[in-house]
Amino acid sequence: MAEASLPGAARRFRYGILDDNPVYRQLLGMCPTLAVTASLGGAVTMAGATAFVLVMANIVVALLRNRLKGHLRILVFTLTIAAFVTVVDRFLAAYMFDMSRKLGKYVPLIIVNCIIICRCEVCASRQPLHVAIADAFGQAFGFLFGLISIAVVREFLATGGLLGWRLPGWVGWTVMKGPAGAFITLGVLIGLVNWLSRRKRR
Repeated sequence: MAEASLPGAARRFRYGILDDNPVYRQLLGMCPTLAVTASLGGAVTMAGATAFVLVMANIVVALLRNRLKGHLRILVFTLTIAAFVTVVDRFLAAYMFDMSRKLGKYVPLIIVNCIIICRCEVCASRQPLHVAIADAFGQAFGFLFGLISIAVVREFLATGGLLGWRLPGWVGWTVMKGPAGAFITLGVLIGLVNWLSRRKRR
């Protein structure tokens, strides 16, 4: 596809947040989406870690895009992503140890997060640096929005509060802390997003 026919920076950024949201539209990154959204703190930390890797990977791939060989591009994407995942994993272990233990194996699994590889392939390897950066930030904000919205619902229904604040007398729904609560919340919110989108088009 010709570069001129691809979306520009502004459209890439906007699409990532709403129209092409990685959680509610593309259904990518489902493993961390379901696993770390039992609490708002964990969701925000995972979204921040993913955003760092996504932005840095897009920058590197965009700078190398004219030198990438077709049969090696996936290998280059993976090695680039792995390098920045190592950086963020060691940062969390050094400065946010409790959160690092809480997130556990899901931080290293950012290496195989389909959102990041997808953006490297779809945008960063085909368009200039400024477009790749805008695309990365748009997708990062979209992922953050997806994780926060799920975490807010799950944590509030499970504990009756958020980030230490609690609603007096609330009887928590313990099911929302587990996998069933993650799937139920995700399904309801995807349905809500689809309903709002159809209503907007009409």
